[in-house]
Amino acid sequence: MSKKIIYIIPFLFITVLLQAQEIEKRKYNTKKILLTQQAPQIDGLFNEAVWENVKWEDNFTQHEPFNGDIPGQQTSFKIIYNDNYIYFAIKAYDSAPDSIVTRLTKRDDIDGDFVGVGIDSYHDKLTSFTFGVSAAGVKLDMMQTNDGDSQDMNWDPIWYVKTMMVDDGWNAEMKIPLSQLRFDGDSSLVWGLEMFRMLFRKQELSLWQHIPNDAPGFISLFGELHGISNIKPKRQIEIAPYGVTSFDTYEKEDGNPYKDGSDFNYKAGLDGKIGITNNLILDFSVNPDFGQVEADASQVNLSAFETFYQEKRPFFIEGKNLFNFSVFGDGSGDMSAENLFYSRRIGRRPHGYANTNDGEYAKTPEFTNILGAAKLTGKTKNGFSFGVLESVTAEQKAEIDLDGQKRFETIEPLTNYFVGRVQKDFNKGITSLGGMITSTNRFIEEPNLEYLHSTALTGGLNFTHTWQEKKYYFTFNNMFSEVKGTEEAMIRTQRSSSRYYQRPDADHIEVDSSRTSLSGFGGKIGIGKQGGGHFGYGMFFTWKSPGLEINDIGFIRRTDEILQISHADFRTLNPFSIFRMVRINFAQWHGWDFSGTNLYTGLNLNSFMQFKNYWSLSTGMNSEFTGLSKTMLRGGPMFRTEGNLHNWFFVQTDERKKLVFSLNTSNSWGFNNSSTGRSYNLELSYRPTKTLQLSAGPSLSLSKTDLQYVTEQSLSGQAIYVFAAINQKIFSLNFRTDLNLTPNLSIQYWGQPFIASGEYSNFKKITDTPRADEYTDRFYTFAEGLGREIYYDETRGSYLVNESGGVSNTNYDYMLEKPDFNIKEFLSNLVIRWEYTPGSTLYVVWSQSRNGFNGDGRFLINEDLRNMFRIHPHNIFLIKFSYRFKA
Repeated sequence: MSKKIIYIIPFLFITVLLQAQEIEKRKYNTKKILLTQQAPQIDGLFNEAVWENVKWEDNFTQHEPFNGDIPGQQTSFKIIYNDNYIYFAIKAYDSAPDSIVTRLTKRDDIDGDFVGVGIDSYHDKLTSFTFGVSAAGVKLDMMQTNDGDSQDMNWDPIWYVKTMMVDDGWNAEMKIPLSQLRFDGDSSLVWGLEMFRMLFRKQELSLWQHIPNDAPGFISLFGELHGISNIKPKRQIEIAPYGVTSFDTYEKEDGNPYKDGSDFNYKAGLDGKIGITNNLILDFSVNPDFGQVEADASQVNLSAFETFYQEKRPFFIEGKNLFNFSVFGDGSGDMSAENLFYSRRIGRRPHGYANTNDGEYAKTPEFTNILGAAKLTGKTKNGFSFGVLESVTAEQKAEIDLDGQKRFETIEPLTNYFVGRVQKDFNKGITSLGGMITSTNRFIEEPNLEYLHSTALTGGLNFTHTWQEKKYYFTFNNMFSEVKGTEEAMIRTQRSSSRYYQRPDADHIEVDSSRTSLSGFGGKIGIGKQGGGHFGYGMFFTWKSPGLEINDIGFIRRTDEILQISHADFRTLNPFSIFRMVRINFAQWHGWDFSGTNLYTGLNLNSFMQFKNYWSLSTGMNSEFTGLSKTMLRGGPMFRTEGNLHNWFFVQTDERKKLVFSLNTSNSWGFNNSSTGRSYNLELSYRPTKTLQLSAGPSLSLSKTDLQYVTEQSLSGQAIYVFAAINQKIFSLNFRTDLNLTPNLSIQYWGQPFIASGEYSNFKKITDTPRADEYTDRFYTFAEGLGREIYYDETRGSYLVNESGGVSNTNYDYMLEKPDFNIKEFLSNLVIRWEYTPGSTLYVVWSQSRNGFNGDGRFLINEDLRNMFRIHPHNIFLIKFSYRFKA
């Protein structure tokens, strides 16, 4: 077999070389508007004489679905410019204008027919400023980097566009300020250029510069815009002061001076964007407000690990790709979120809490106040990119009242966060070398907060090289961390769920109670093929040492791991038979800890296909084999885990239609009946008019697990790890209404009722042989009932355990609080957004939450829903006004 592989590999490389083709670059020659000529009025008509200075350019080519074919409808464009703006006239011809789909949506979420332009004004063949517009006049704008692999949809420049329906199709006329682009002041410039059009009814994407749909790059294959000369780079200066008032209503609590039933608040701040130079931009925010941001969806987390939440605050998500330094890499799964920078650390909930005595009431801030934040980002013409982010969060105090006498307790120290990122691209992005460094500095003055790190430093280097027109790649990165603090802080770090240094069977790690610092390292190396034909493949190794700690400003769940993963994929390039496209993916992974112990092994096979009737279908299967968990006993010895099978199935109807339906189901089975799980997710979307979209998505999850961690007890100096079977049920319903009255005025409503229950039974303790080959030898199930080994005492509301038998109200070894739960939550947001002039907005917001919890593990959906809306709501009414001044 090995000799066959040796013969085959050279043949494959020779085949790739023979098939490689240089794509011919198209060129467009623009002209400058003379001082004596009137600039176009942006009305979608192109009837000014100045448009006659240049010719119409056409001959677009299909990109999807039939790559390289002639489009179903033709498209033409013209480009002119002056000292301050660049103008685009786009004619989208259509032989059936009644079939043009015009749907009003929010910005960047365009639906229906659209056209657009991508401008590589750096001409680095890596970066594109993209401007698009739907036939209904809705804007799409984004910044693409890394040759199109990364998209920043939160980049919202100020520009102008108007669309117009005409007899032979529709027009789009754009006016883009040169201050929104980045370029050098050479006397004669060449920019990368791509024009695109989506014919919605056929889901047909056509491009001016043909780019094969199997190309490993995108921006590097743009055509060229010639004729721009004698223009000066523009400095962007935008200042947006804001004011916000809010009124809260909630259930009054008798005797509590901080819960009188209502609160009134107001604040003001300033957001700004200043071009230090054309290529160096400073974004800043003073006393920022994020009150209009949608709430996080409800979740139940019974693990020892932190829940990851997506960033939703505009300041942090715009330009976030520059500050990305992934620990694992792109993809799905628990580790895909791990990163040196997790912006939700900034402004997080305070670490501490108020220590109150009898009769005292406390007012505790829900989030840490961000005093200010600033980002300095830039890119030079020789491929050097850099970014610096600095933020300061305030010291937070809980106010505690006892009969009018107040005292204050610090629950979060004054903290400074810093992130620095640099990257250098060589040979138009064929090779890149970069680095990142972060620091967190807390000014801890109170003894009750000495369990926090006083300083945390992380950093890393990344290297990527591609060859054969970027079809093949090699990537490597490494990272380090060092945290410092008191002995208490270091003990807490060593014993945390990310590393569990206290594990009794771990010979390569141990808790050092005298430590005042901890350091670690990690990295990733990979090689593979990412384009050029039907097949792609790759192999990666990732490692995270036990001491790696990045959670002060980054995100990581587990350390002490080495992961190997291989993947291969196949995709079609053109429709065939009944299919528009087909993708098939395979992956294999294997994991060890730093002692070399094999932890897990798994396989994945999945596929996605879209049919010619525009329906989509996806299915797949995971299989994980028997392994070892170093975290299941939460500081105890390793436990042998049973393997499992997991499959899923997804189907979606034609998304072009007014009514769209999708169904996603999954099933899982643990070996030896250790677990079962089922989930059902339904999504319905209906668009009764061009301006209104209604959607609803009910979800039901049913799972049973034989071994769910309950608690750790101590008996005669020995640790007892108590587990139980859990029957868990979760129901949620996401519903959303989007009413877009104009491209700049929208009303959006989102709501989510959420019900979760967990009922525990068959309590167990882990035996002295947690790695036993036989599943049932790894635990012992307590006999339940009065006089036996475990008994539920209704008076105490707890379980009493006597491991020797004969349990009673007075004869027991330890007591377990009843772990059953029933959670009821309702979250909703109503947001009216009006961009009354470009960059200036008015928000009117109503948020409501209802939260209920009890120890009844039953799942009674009808009763739970009724009881949910009997819970007294917490309402927030908010008005925010901002005005952007532009120089």
